[in-house]
Amino acid sequence: MAAGLGAAGIAAAADAAAPAGRAVRHGRINQSVVPWCFRPMSLEELCELSVALGLRSVELVTPDKFPVLRQRGLVCALTSSHGFSRGFAHTEEHAECLRILRERIDATAAAGFPAVITFSGFRKGISDEAGMRNMVDGLKKIAGHAEQKGVTLCLEMLNSRVAEEMKGHPDYFCDDIDRSVEICRRVGSERVKVLFDIYHVQIMHGDVITRLRRHKDWIGHYHTAGVPGRNEIDDTQEINYPPIMRAIAETGYKGFVGQEFIPRRDKVASLAESIRICDV
Repeated sequence: MAAGLGAAGIAAAADAAAPAGRAVRHGRINQSVVPWCFRPMSLEELCELSVALGLRSVELVTPDKFPVLRQRGLVCALTSSHGFSRGFAHTEEHAECLRILRERIDATAAAGFPAVITFSGFRKGISDEAGMRNMVDGLKKIAGHAEQKGVTLCLEMLNSRVAEEMKGHPDYFCDDIDRSVEICRRVGSERVKVLFDIYHVQIMHGDVITRLRRHKDWIGHYHTAGVPGRNEIDDTQEINYPPIMRAIAETGYKGFVGQEFIPRRDKVASLAESIRICDV
């Protein structure tokens, strides 16, 4: 779908993609969508589409964009922050990350939204134990502020195997879901959890359902995408999403699952289909 359709065009496209009505029917899984995947669609258009399809959230936006969401009755399930190239694995990057996270936590709390993303940054030769120690020390410096504000920090695990832009992140430190969860355990705050990206976990580990059940108490957010390629989550790829969604619901998870795939086909139709697949 081309950008620039406007509200009426979005509504018509959504109706064509989901002719029986909203793509969300059951609502056991709270679904969200990530804007960068749907460029050049504007944020305004994506919000209109999200409302038409029955989503409750558009996420990974900065606080200056919150009014765009709120005007349409949407929440930001996960606020963006300092980006994945810098993070807590190296102490010299802590000050910048902490400054940005404090600002984003404050803005997120003021808006009544639930969570802010954070990252490890790259390994750059550091050992697992030294990197984990730095991660824990840095996150402890912001955990109390997150607790005070009632906002959850979500540490994203990313795959380091795929070398294509935005499909993988070679040398990323938190490329292991068990290590990422262990970092959160050591921080010891109910407001520091992991972002369990199903796409990245599948590439690095597989065994997705077992891992999400094992780590359910430490998961603050989920993301989706197809493997291989980070495209649609349909039957062209190797992950079977409906049983994964059912397993997530069975853990008692009440947060959001963000659609973060890169459409190869019509953006509206692909998003509508992915919402239906996850609406178990």
